[in-house]
Amino acid sequence: MQAHLDKKCPKAPNNAKSQALQQNIKSTSSDHINEEEQKYLEILLAKALSSAEVPSSFVENPLVIQFFQRLRPSFKLPSKEIITVQTDDNGYHSGSSSEKSVELYKKAAEKGHIASKYELGCCYQHGKGTEKNEIKAFELYKEAAEKGYTKSINKLGWCYYYGIGTEKNEVKAFEHFKEASDKNNTDAIDNLGYCYEHGIGTEKDEKKAFELYDKGWIDIHHLAYCCRYGIGTEKNEIKAFELYKKAADKGHVDSIYNLGECYYNGIGIEKNKSKAFELYKDAAEKGYIKSIHQLGNCYQHGVGTKKDEVKAFELYKKAAEMDHLNSIHDLAYCYQHEIGIKKDEFKAFKIYEEAAKKGYVKSIHQLGYCYQYGIGTEKNEVKAFELYKEAAEKCDIDSIYMLGNCYQYGIGTEKSNIKAFGLYKTAAEKGDIGSKFKLGECYYNGIGIEKNKIKAIELYKELVENGYIEWKKN
Repeated sequence: MQAHLDKKCPKAPNNAKSQALQQNIKSTSSDHINEEEQKYLEILLAKALSSAEVPSSFVENPLVIQFFQRLRPSFKLPSKEIITVQTDDNGYHSGSSSEKSVELYKKAAEKGHIASKYELGCCYQHGKGTEKNEIKAFELYKEAAEKGYTKSINKLGWCYYYGIGTEKNEVKAFEHFKEASDKNNTDAIDNLGYCYEHGIGTEKDEKKAFELYDKGWIDIHHLAYCCRYGIGTEKNEIKAFELYKKAADKGHVDSIYNLGECYYNGIGIEKNKSKAFELYKDAAEKGYIKSIHQLGNCYQHGVGTKKDEVKAFELYKKAAEMDHLNSIHDLAYCYQHEIGIKKDEFKAFKIYEEAAKKGYVKSIHQLGYCYQYGIGTEKNEVKAFELYKEAAEKCDIDSIYMLGNCYQYGIGTEKSNIKAFGLYKTAAEKGDIGSKFKLGECYYNGIGIEKNKIKAIELYKELVENGYIEWKKN
């Protein structure tokens, strides 16, 4: 019967068509809309009105309100303030300002619009259009969360996890992620999985983490990570590659980068440095910091592309300005070794110092090296020893080796062959080639240990077989 009353039947009476249409409209009265879809439709409506140059007051027209109520009752037609905010935030009007958005969010929040309280919280948290105030941000997230707004419930979890506007509390973080996850917030599902994976606010349960990553459509990337490292499931690099590819095809930037890593290192697929380069480039153009750094590395060493040290330096500089510690370190290295920029050891030292203060272990080691040899600063072997010791305590292999050197030769500290031997042994067991050679030397000459030429020859033989040293007959 219904098929007979569509456009293909011009003979159908107008009142019959009208009745059928009324039935179809009424059938939507039981529909449901979640907050993510509500927000998406608000943005879509703002875009449509802007592109048609229709004023935001359109949504206050009684006939328009009646139309939307009949079309989809569960969609709450936003106020003109909300439409204006969405227009400004998404750049549909020229001359938009963060300050204006904040004022509009405030007005809408005062009228009880829950999503605006959440957005206003985001503005205060990040200092967007207003002075940064994490306590206010936390309070606004809390107000919206108490009204059941799942984005805010999830955001409160982050606040408790990082101590944003409140004291750190991993148990409360876990509880909020779980509450939002139970309401099917996909970000919260991901966060809850992370909590189970690392034992944050709850007992560690990698199997449960895997199940949660598997549940959320947004968690393909995390699922790939689990398969790659065998977290809560059997290690399967081929499956990890396939999942990274699936997520990358959907535009997930982290997965685009990790897909590049798979091609670069041959994880679940044959090595292909050219493909790796293209994927790093794609993710870098989308602003992904790790990819900007890795792209610099490709240009520096000519991996998957033509070597270009100037481009490498520029990319390291760009990522360093975004506070990427590895890039800050590599930028200093460029200044030290004249890679894509004029040599400037003083500048290199200062940049290493900056990264070292932020706890970057490689830079702590390199700063020690600068003090030991007087690179960009006055020579100071005591400071060098202290820095090597600090980095060695953080398991930096190069620093463990250099600390062994300091003890063997009395650099910045008293000589101790026993301590030197112990440090060389520790680094050698972690695979450090220089330490294996020094360990062989210790066994051969009895440095910090009884002479044992058999062990020494075994170590030298291993290094020869792997092409690290040449065997010379005396």
